[in-house]
Amino acid sequence: PSSRSPELLSPSTARLDQENICAIRRLQSLREIHSLSLQQNQIQKMENLGCFPNLRFLSLAGNRICRVENLQPLRHLHVLDLSHNQIQTLDPAELPRSLRLLDLAGNKCTHQHGYRELVGGALPHLLQLNTQPVHGSLGEEEEEGGCASSEDEDDESLSEPSGPFTAGKDFFVDLHRELAGRSQQRRREALEEHRTRLEELEELRERQGLLLPAAPL
Repeated sequence: PSSRSPELLSPSTARLDQENICAIRRLQSLREIHSLSLQQNQIQKMENLGCFPNLRFLSLAGNRICRVENLQPLRHLHVLDLSHNQIQTLDPAELPRSLRLLDLAGNKCTHQHGYRELVGGALPHLLQLNTQPVHGSLGEEEEEGGCASSEDEDDESLSEPSGPFTAGKDFFVDLHRELAGRSQQRRREALEEHRTRLEELEELRERQGLLLPAAPL
């Protein structure tokens, strides 16, 4: 609707929480969004997600989803929140290998035998599962070895959240605030470096002035 706040629907982020949505429709006009939040709706099936090929963040927490499926088109997805749904069994092969953070808390599938091992084995870049860190992931090894890919470098600030990812937390707002803070910090550091260089240059000019011969009377 045209009356929807710009904060809920923007070129890069769609916030459609608690809108009584029953199905994910095809939305060609939102192909470029990076963050999609559909928390606390009535969605029963994961479908038509290929409409959002550039998604980095997807939250479907608090719906009626029974099966994880149709996620393979989301090859850039880093954060997936499916907590508090009705998923009884989980096929790890249905999860995108690009995932860094995954939340399945509140689903019966978390009681499967060897659940954490199955998920960790299928997702080599996973850093956090149900708010708990995953040790020995490929993401950690790349970070320690300093040989991360260019895509990982582009999303470095996104793959290292400052706090646990939970359905109850306003994750996207906190993320944007954190990224803005880091950007301001980089600008402050650059300004401080610039000031230091100016001071060094001024000091060098003063020294050169002392070395120049005095003008004849």
